[in-house]
Amino acid sequence: MPLDFSHILGKKVKGIIDRPIGCTHLNRFSGLTYPVNYGYVEDVFAADSEEQDIYFLGTDHPLSTFEGVVIAVIHRLNDIEDKWIVAPEGMTFTDDEIIRQIEFMEKHFDIELYR
Repeated sequence: MPLDFSHILGKKVKGIIDRPIGCTHLNRFSGLTYPVNYGYVEDVFAADSEEQDIYFLGTDHPLSTFEGVVIAVIHRLNDIEDKWIVAPEGMTFTDDEIIRQIEFMEKHFDIELYR
């Protein structure tokens, strides 16, 4: 049965960027540099019991907070987490543009993109 993310897609969210553009991953993927802002939605919890992770697209400079719309969801087939793709309201990206921007991390996982 296909997954249904319709309750998430189009949702306005805001939160914290804890890995801004240019920062380096310190744990599992040591040395990996983030080309996009990465953070989480406060008080929304994911399957890993941590706050929901997001990739924030549509800006070329580091942020400390974000506000935008969920435009897609990355479902990891070999992990318990899904990642939300968030962009400023009114900004759109093709599937290929999304994948290109997040492949620095998602290439390590088997993923499906939901829109």
